[in-house]
Amino acid sequence: MSHRTKDEVTDVAARNLYNRYADAKGLSQAKYEDVYGLISRVGFATVKARRVIDAAAIIMDRYSGKVPDTVEELTVIPGVGRKTANVVLADALGKPAIAVDTHVHRISNRIGWSNTKNPDETEQELIKIIPVEYWLGFNPVLVEFGKKICKPIGPRCGECSINAYCSYYRETSKNPDKGTTKKAKKNSGK
Repeated sequence: MSHRTKDEVTDVAARNLYNRYADAKGLSQAKYEDVYGLISRVGFATVKARRVIDAAAIIMDRYSGKVPDTVEELTVIPGVGRKTANVVLADALGKPAIAVDTHVHRISNRIGWSNTKNPDETEQELIKIIPVEYWLGFNPVLVEFGKKICKPIGPRCGECSINAYCSYYRETSKNPDKGTTKKAKKNSGK
């Protein structure tokens, strides 16, 4: 449900579903209108409501109600991409996995851990350099870091405790206008 939706909205929608439907069996039997009502604030809720019900039905039919525990099995479920699969593995099943969302992708490229165009490529680069013992919890840490410090617009580089190791910070320190948005430049008279 997180695609094109703020984390706070996704969290509320997920909590609504968990509170109403205790397991995949209950959710697989849910009415579309009920699920839609619970997740209506997420982006593309009309599509996602159907996908959530269908995913629960697939888990019931193909996996006897047990959530699959591999990326390959999870990504066969419509609507489940690598990021979601890795979140399930790491956060729900406690299996080492690196989930790359928009925050992890942006931060990894800014810092210089990767130089990639999409989250799947970033995941592959991070797998090469991040020791497995740090994979669990990696995504949540970077998400919080991305919300509070390494923001998409107006990153707080001066407050960042790792700016000495950051490619973006080194580059913007040499050329202050590089990290400035067009709107900020216009407002500053540049």
